[in-house]
This record gives sequence, structure tokens and C-alpha cells, in this order.
Amino acid sequence: MFYAIQGEDVPASLEQRLAARPAHLARLAELQQNGRLLLAGPFPAIDSHDPGPAGFSGSLIVAEFSSLQEAQIWADADPYVAAGVYARVSVKPFKKVLPA
Repeated sequence: MFYAIQGEDVPASLEQRLAARPAHLARLAELQQNGRLLLAGPFPAIDSHDPGPAGFSGSLIVAEFSSLQEAQIWADADPYVAAGVYARVSVKPFKKVLPA
């Protein structure tokens, strides 16, 4: 089943985010290589593709896991969590409808 993992950034966390980004992306690449990643990306803090120093307000990852517990364990181990980028993370089951 798919799970939506949404992280909400702490204010002014761009520096920590950039430092932890390579490790964060490596974990996402592993999901993608295993055919389990549906989508992933950040929420710009402003209405811009490249928010510059405004940074980001959080991230969304939708990926396949065997259970909610497995998705939560994976989310808890995210480098952004360890780096203090995320103030909180939610994990919810996600049902993909479209595109079919």
C-alpha cells in the first residue's frame, strides 16, 4: 500500500535542509530503484519554483510500504528528522486513484 509522508519544516531550517539533502535523496533513490516511490518533493515557502533564501516549508513523499508501521519507521529515520529540519512528520495511508 502507498503511504503519504508529510514533513513540516521548522522555521529558518534551510541550512540544515541543504546539509542533510544528499542523505535524504539517497534514501529516496533507493525507494525509486526498488519501484516503491510514487512521488517526492518539497513545498517551497513562497510561490516560486526556486524559493532561494525563503527555503521550504516541508516535504511530501508518497511511497509503497508493507504497513503503516514500516512507513512510520522509515519516516522516523529520515536524515531531515535527525538534522532538525522537520518540526513534525505525519504518515497516512494513501490510495492512488489517478492517473490510472
